[in-house]
Amino acid sequence: MSLVRWRTQPINIESFSYWGIKSLEHDDHSTVSTLQKAAELKQRTKLFAIRIVKLFRSLPHTPDAQTLGKQVLRSGTSVAANYRAVCRARSKAEFISKMGIVVEETDETVFWLELLNETGVLRPERSLDLLKEANELLAIFGASLRNSKQFSMTK
Repeated sequence: MSLVRWRTQPINIESFSYWGIKSLEHDDHSTVSTLQKAAELKQRTKLFAIRIVKLFRSLPHTPDAQTLGKQVLRSGTSVAANYRAVCRARSKAEFISKMGIVVEETDETVFWLELLNETGVLRPERSLDLLKEANELLAIFGASLRNSKQFSMTK
């Protein structure tokens, strides 16, 4: 019986810029390495997930609020978990596939947050910052996915 040794180290995240992840900062002359940017995004998505959990815990215990809340809880926490998987991608194709999942989950989270607001379950001022963060993450991940796809087609 042979044992398959799975890769225990993530791929070199420096290559993320090769796959389309650009600076998280507005200044293109930033000295922050791609590795640091990926770590910052991992932390940012984790904090986003924690905020989603806290939001869910604060929702009313009505059937509609709990149903919508479970949806936003599932998709919102999935953003962080799936981004971690992106950081462990073993190939360009796997990176693009996993990043696509992150984009879908982030977009779904935006939808559920909007629905919580528009149905009156949540007051808009209560989730405005969270919705803003979700849209910012969606823009970052969407741009990364587009750049990755575009770059892989030119090779």
